[in-house]
Amino acid sequence: MNRRICAFAAVVAFAFLAVCSMDVHASPQSVAGAKSSGAVISGKVYSFEKIADGVYYSTSSSLMATGGNHTIIVGDHDVFLVDAGATAAAGRALLEDVKLITDKPVRWVVNTHFHWDHTNANSIFGPEVQIIGHEFVRHAIADLDIIHREPLKTALANMPVQVEALKKQISDEKDTAKRSALEKQLAAKQVDWDEFKMLKPTPPTLTYSSRMSIYQSTNQGSREIQLLFLGRGHTPGDTVVYLPKEKIACSGDLMETQPAYMGDALFDEWLKTLDALKELDFTTDLPGHGVPFHDKALITSYQGYLRDFMTKSADLRKQGMSAEEVAQKVDLTSHSADFPQIKGPGAEIRGVRHYFEWMDEHAR
Repeated sequence: MNRRICAFAAVVAFAFLAVCSMDVHASPQSVAGAKSSGAVISGKVYSFEKIADGVYYSTSSSLMATGGNHTIIVGDHDVFLVDAGATAAAGRALLEDVKLITDKPVRWVVNTHFHWDHTNANSIFGPEVQIIGHEFVRHAIADLDIIHREPLKTALANMPVQVEALKKQISDEKDTAKRSALEKQLAAKQVDWDEFKMLKPTPPTLTYSSRMSIYQSTNQGSREIQLLFLGRGHTPGDTVVYLPKEKIACSGDLMETQPAYMGDALFDEWLKTLDALKELDFTTDLPGHGVPFHDKALITSYQGYLRDFMTKSADLRKQGMSAEEVAQKVDLTSHSADFPQIKGPGAEIRGVRHYFEWMDEHAR
């Protein structure tokens, strides 16, 4: 294990198609047969489902841009938080709502990867909180100008367009109740836009290269929290948080219960890394987007989706189609039983463009 202590460094539809997980709102759903207490505590912005003793899964259906889901791991003296949130406001709202389940302070935050909807709220944490990430996450946030690259680039570009679209809808709407609902959406969107203008990319203060363990004191002894880099996949620096005693994995966006954003994917390596994920001894996975799942067959299904995406997109390209054409025509509907977000042919354009680039690089 390589550990380094680092200092702090300072409505356009295709961008968020149903097959793209980069939704700024966390999913409020849970799945049938979930092996949890079923107890749900709801705050102003977030809800918390108890998964095991001291382990909660947080989702949100708020109009606020909240980002992905969070796992909250509560010990005797402190809290370990999986991912920070999409904006500083979302992070502060999460910390306020967490008080419903514990009065312990957050001591650790792990970024499962560098994407904005998981890391933008890093900036709200003071020096008493260790922000942890794979070494690539620190590199990406500190060195790669993430504000002007995908996926944040499109999110920032879409925000004013969405604001203007809502204003027009409000102007055209005659129904009082519908108009009121649209006005609430607009108010929330404008707050999000103000938050986005004040983003302060903040990299992890503690990094690792392959694995590290944190030991958290609990009333049942010491809880081991493993941070694992199983290989490149969704991004070059994905962390899986693994609780061996509880047999819980938190897979971030490496494995969701919906097709994930592919704009930073290492496609062939992703398949191998998902094999490594299946090798972990877990009975519950708490993903960065979607809902908890318990059957590893879903991971195999997602590997099948990725393979079909790669094969079919490549075949269409050989027919002379552009990335934009492939994004409209590639047919992955055979996977809709496992991933019901797939409503028809098509894939998110940024993922297709990136796959074309990936093919070009591997053809050299």
